[in-house]
Amino acid sequence: MERLLQLFSFDEASPLIFTQLDFWIFFLVVMSIFSFIHKHKLTRSIFLFVVSLFFYFKTSGLLVLLLASSIIVNYFIGRGLGITNSETRKKVFVTLSVLFNLLTLGYFKYAYFFSESFNEMFHTNYEVFNVFARMANTFMGAGSFADNIVLPVGVSFFTFQSISYVVDIYRKEVGPVKNFFDYAFFVSFFPQLVAGPIVRARDFIPQIRQPFQLNHNDFSWAIIQIVKGVLKKVILADYIAIHFIDKVVDAPEAFPGFISILAMWGYSLQIYGDFSGYTDIAIGVSRLMGFKLLENFNSPYKAVSVADFWRRWHKSLGSCLRDYLYIPLGGNRGGGIGTYISTLVILIFLVFITQWYWLIFIYLGLMLLYLLFSLLFVNFKKYIHRDLNLLITMVLGGLWHGASENFVIWGAMNGIALISYNHWKKISPYETSKAWAVRIWRIFLTFNFITFTRIWFRLEKDGAPAEMLSQIWNNFELNQQSISILLDGFDTALLIMLIGYILHWLPGKTKLFWEKVFTRLPIYVQSIVVAIILVFVYQAFSDAFKPFVYFQF
Repeated sequence: MERLLQLFSFDEASPLIFTQLDFWIFFLVVMSIFSFIHKHKLTRSIFLFVVSLFFYFKTSGLLVLLLASSIIVNYFIGRGLGITNSETRKKVFVTLSVLFNLLTLGYFKYAYFFSESFNEMFHTNYEVFNVFARMANTFMGAGSFADNIVLPVGVSFFTFQSISYVVDIYRKEVGPVKNFFDYAFFVSFFPQLVAGPIVRARDFIPQIRQPFQLNHNDFSWAIIQIVKGVLKKVILADYIAIHFIDKVVDAPEAFPGFISILAMWGYSLQIYGDFSGYTDIAIGVSRLMGFKLLENFNSPYKAVSVADFWRRWHKSLGSCLRDYLYIPLGGNRGGGIGTYISTLVILIFLVFITQWYWLIFIYLGLMLLYLLFSLLFVNFKKYIHRDLNLLITMVLGGLWHGASENFVIWGAMNGIALISYNHWKKISPYETSKAWAVRIWRIFLTFNFITFTRIWFRLEKDGAPAEMLSQIWNNFELNQQSISILLDGFDTALLIMLIGYILHWLPGKTKLFWEKVFTRLPIYVQSIVVAIILVFVYQAFSDAFKPFVYFQF
């Protein structure tokens, strides 16, 4: 009985996550009921919406009310867009949706960040408090809710998804969902709710009323995705993080710079294994219920350029940033007033959070150069607009990941790299080269640049990136002693890293071949293979479970 009560209550320390047994018990129950009702499409939507709310409740407690509020508001805004013929009213509806979702995201995710920056800049002492908790405590006459603002898990994902739905209706790319439960199910679908992939209305909504279909190949493919995801998460991500990366990155001054570099190489593997592992499981679980989610990762460390990397990494977010930010700003075509306003806002924001007032003078100097070159060169304005649009998109993409100047720096570095590559590829003698040595060299450079920028992504504490860079520069120490430290303390983690990268860089044809071999096996053989793998994983690595990295976003 106690176990049953625990299952239906919120425990911050025990969320329903894919690597825990409770989730698979939950999923087994869901699938058992789903098998009886899947032919009744409305009942199916209602059921999956309810279990998705329960899933989110187990993850975020009463913050499930925020998700429910978001669903209700955006549903009726979408309905309003579908009813009205007035262009003015349509713009009002879209503006209301964008403001509601961005203010929600801003309040829960960035309130402390902005208040601290404001206090530092103007020497004030304003404190942020949880408005909703105060209201609830006043209403109930008790102190049941803490005054601190708690970040709802996955808030960035479902607010972005809601915005994309309303904008797509405005653009007439999709029609508004008429049935409330169909829309609610679309937003809250539990496999992808808290960490993506971000689901677009045009890709998912048509599937809602499709008959349930699951053949042998679909089932086998789904199992492959789930097993891959578990292996990536538990072995590649969690084990090397706990037994190597965290020890080095959290105290870089205690290790030679050479080991810090290896730790950051490990972190690139960790974040890939963690995030792509989650989405692999989400895609596999969804397929077992008859729903297809789009691929979110495509071997990103095989990328031969920064642009190629961002086409392969977190594809659902990349496509959203492109369609809802980069292109509206002007994209490759140029820019307008939105580009200039956005540039100025970002400048003010950077000065606000860093208090680097010299950025203003750099900005004014660049504007003077811009005016001069615009007069001298005909096509200069077009190129500078494109570059600014790209930089704005990447900086805001960095801020989307977290309320920290380090994320802004990370986004800006990637933006500058993309701009540089766009110009370099026009004159590069290696851009069209088919030589294997050239390809390997380009992969090596791209991978190391991406890993270098992640120093700011991983080390959020002020000054921490500088400490690591100083250690790498001043105390590299590739010698017998540093190698002994590696082999004595981190040998297993390093071996797993090596295996992980070898598997990642295997040709796609090789991976596809073994997937086809598995799908052709009888189901009972597949079950035995999967059971052996999972038992091994949980027995060998169960001490290494960590929360999903992207839960913080």
